[in-house]
Amino acid sequence: MADPGSPAGDLRRRLQAAGVHTLLVQFTDVHGCAKGKLVPLAHLEDVLGHGAGFAGPSIWGTGLPRTGPRSEYYARGDAATVKPIPWMPGVARIVSDGFVDGEPFDACPRQVLKRATARLAERGWVLRTGLEPEFFLLRRQDGDWVPADEDDRLDKPSYDLKSLPRQAGFLHELSQALTACGLDVLQLDHEDAHGQYEVNFAYDEALASADHLMLFKLAAQALADTRGMVFSMMPKPFADQPGSGLHFHVSLWQQGAPERSLFGSADGGPLTDAARHFIAGVLTHAPALCAIAAPTVNSYKRLTVGESISGTTWAPACVAHGPNNRTALVRTLTGRFEWRLPDAAANPYLATAALIAAGLDGMDRRLDPGPEVTDDLFDCTLPQLRERGIGLLPQSLAQALDALEADAVICGALGEKLTREFLRLKRDEWTQWARHVCPWERDRYAAAF
Repeated sequence: MADPGSPAGDLRRRLQAAGVHTLLVQFTDVHGCAKGKLVPLAHLEDVLGHGAGFAGPSIWGTGLPRTGPRSEYYARGDAATVKPIPWMPGVARIVSDGFVDGEPFDACPRQVLKRATARLAERGWVLRTGLEPEFFLLRRQDGDWVPADEDDRLDKPSYDLKSLPRQAGFLHELSQALTACGLDVLQLDHEDAHGQYEVNFAYDEALASADHLMLFKLAAQALADTRGMVFSMMPKPFADQPGSGLHFHVSLWQQGAPERSLFGSADGGPLTDAARHFIAGVLTHAPALCAIAAPTVNSYKRLTVGESISGTTWAPACVAHGPNNRTALVRTLTGRFEWRLPDAAANPYLATAALIAAGLDGMDRRLDPGPEVTDDLFDCTLPQLRERGIGLLPQSLAQALDALEADAVICGALGEKLTREFLRLKRDEWTQWARHVCPWERDRYAAAF
């Protein structure tokens, strides 16, 4: 038990006064899934010091052995992240970093991002991100997945105020839970597909934003389950409807008193040279970034240009940038840019770390992002795009993994161990998909020849 006079003892008293009796010690695996265990509050000092122990090989992406001191994975809590969680009365979540054999574990996604933000801090900089998670509320019907709201079926469901009120109870409970945990919820809306919604919360320092995204997922999963629904961040559940993105709004700041934006004033004016170089790095490394930001076989059903029931997919396939241009990979705005590549399945820690590495490479080499694109890229043919020198993103997970493996900058940011495990797991995923025979194939070929 913590010494009552120590910082851990003071924290324990405050948590007890708030009715907390148990800690949810949470970390994130390579796939971006929350993992952890429950620990009695009396052992708070153990969680903050040594960490809660786990069998390392049981965690996706660690590559740890089954025997010896390096087989143990310890989730060491970050005291600044402790928050009671309303959907589990008496329980407080504490975000944890991975440690192995007493050292920070290089393949822990949160440690990967902390290494990336440390590179910024060495220059006196801090990256802030605003993440915009889109998601579906689903249920099972006749062995298939369908929208939880069976009456949600408009041809153009964006911002639908007929179906939105039917999920108002869930959305309000979710908003209240996130607010109670310290997040500033800005808005909630019905998105472009049946059963699809979006919650926006205020931007924050990059590591905090990733922590917030994981908290959002925990809350949404738990609250949907109590209502008999399944919360889904599958990138594209339905072939004829838009998929779910996880757009990043990105700004870079010079620390000090006062802070100064390195990307330009929010009050107006063009983006700075620093912003243009950062964006150029993001465009240059876009193929490799694709593997991290669109990390599933299903992701590449979203990253295509074409019509859907709402009129467009809103997912960028073209490696370009443009002012308020949602058809480009990077949408530039006043004082910031929106990175539209990531989908809902992306691990927020890895995606942010890879983004930082790409941007810094662009700044260090003073790369040029090329001309702004102001027209609708979804209207362009492939020959027109080639003539303008506008490249396309990888069109499959296999292509994206090849690009990642060939990109020393992005692999360097992830680290050798995590890169190796990520590539191994994702190539296995691609192989399983390539060997799978689906109903479409039987319908098309069984009696064709």
